[in-house]
Amino acid sequence: MNIELRKLTLEDYEDLKESMLQAYDSMGGSIWPKSSIAKLLNIFPEGQLCIAVDDKVVACSLAIIVQYDEYGDRHTYKLITGDYSFTTHDPNGDTLYGIEIFVHPDYRGLRLGRRLYEARKELCESLNLKSIIAGGRIPGYHQYAEQLSPRQYIDKVKAKEIYDPTLTFQISNDFHVRKVLKNYLPGDKESKEYATLIEWNNIYYQGVVASARSAMTIRLGLVQWEMRLFPNMDAFYEQVEFFVDALSGYKSDFIMFPELFNTPLLQPYNHLPEIEAMRKLAEKTEEIVQKMHEYALSYNVNIITGSMPLLEDGKLYNATYLCHRTGKIDEYRKIHITPNEQKYYGMIGGDKVQVFDTDCGKVGILICYDVEFPELSRIYADQGMQILFVPFLTDTQNGYTRVRHCAQARAIENECYVAIAGCVGNLPKVNNMDIQFAQSAVFTPSDFAFPTNAIKAEATPNTEMVLVVDVDLHLLDELHHYGTVKILKDRRKDLYQIKLLKE
Repeated sequence: MNIELRKLTLEDYEDLKESMLQAYDSMGGSIWPKSSIAKLLNIFPEGQLCIAVDDKVVACSLAIIVQYDEYGDRHTYKLITGDYSFTTHDPNGDTLYGIEIFVHPDYRGLRLGRRLYEARKELCESLNLKSIIAGGRIPGYHQYAEQLSPRQYIDKVKAKEIYDPTLTFQISNDFHVRKVLKNYLPGDKESKEYATLIEWNNIYYQGVVASARSAMTIRLGLVQWEMRLFPNMDAFYEQVEFFVDALSGYKSDFIMFPELFNTPLLQPYNHLPEIEAMRKLAEKTEEIVQKMHEYALSYNVNIITGSMPLLEDGKLYNATYLCHRTGKIDEYRKIHITPNEQKYYGMIGGDKVQVFDTDCGKVGILICYDVEFPELSRIYADQGMQILFVPFLTDTQNGYTRVRHCAQARAIENECYVAIAGCVGNLPKVNNMDIQFAQSAVFTPSDFAFPTNAIKAEATPNTEMVLVVDVDLHLLDELHHYGTVKILKDRRKDLYQIKLLKE
């Protein structure tokens, strides 16, 4: 036996006709006329698929492309097909609409329908269409029509309490029911003229204006910054720009500096108490952010500025900034302040928790100690975060170990990438900044598509360097839908929940 999946041709019509007569015998043997098949092949040849067994066409799927919003969920089969004329086909539409799929009854044990569904999905992805939508028959419903409403019947099929030859198969192929349609296909007595509006979502869909790269490979550039004293601000900016220039030269989409990486600039204030010195440093933050903003624009790269002290209304925060290469600037203030930051600098925590939309997907930022609190990143995950950036500053290996292992846990439990970048070296002439320990890294979820140790890349410990890492957002989409485990989907929301109390 030879099974071949291919595009339908008009020469296949006689086989197609015979198979349709057999497949729809219960509906009076209605078939598509040759003229309709010819028109479909003319306007959308790649959408018309068939399976030939030993050179005989025994299964087929027909489809058109529509701009779905023009018809909405209340459409009928007659409306969506333009009264069977297919004038509704729009090559610039966003939805692959399935108008026919059938398998000759003598060949239904070969799982040919599954092959056609998979081929449709591949077509939907290759054409960058939002979804596949179709009106699905429920041929088993007539047996339960007196006891169950269509909705009740569908719910029992979903729960596997009832087997429906069409709907059960569609659900097993990752389609979900959007709506029940009434009077969808006149003459369908088995379905009592009801139908399910089914949908399969293309997780790779980019939209017509999205950057193609934004949901593909994203390049991260992490700066493992060595603490050193600078004679003046120009020398500091020269070092910052050196890293921006180098990493942008490698086509990085993001560059991240560490937490409080600008504290070498505290040296002129070392004669002051730590709390006053840090407030003096905060006076430079606006200028540094503006400089980073200029670098983001001129080097065409998104920059996470590393954190800096921010003085506002007499209160001192630990803040970082996301300077978009589009010109926008977002701010994040560290939520959880360490005892050291409270004691020596009088810092307080911020109260804004949100993800940021970028030209490379949705990202979240947590500063050092924040990553040790799993609630924050879980909220981010519910907001669609794909990459979590964690600038950190740790003095000892114990502190680094906490940050590292918590960051790894966040990547696994939230099905995202986590990038951490820290400072190394020492500052002998700056109080409370004596030593630093760091090993910057990018962590991944733990499944077959990712490294077995869930570490995408890591820097050499305690050495100034950059880390350039590519991450694939497609792998996250696949993990969410088809992973060995589905942590986000399998949460018992009926039993527990994490809720943001302050917007």
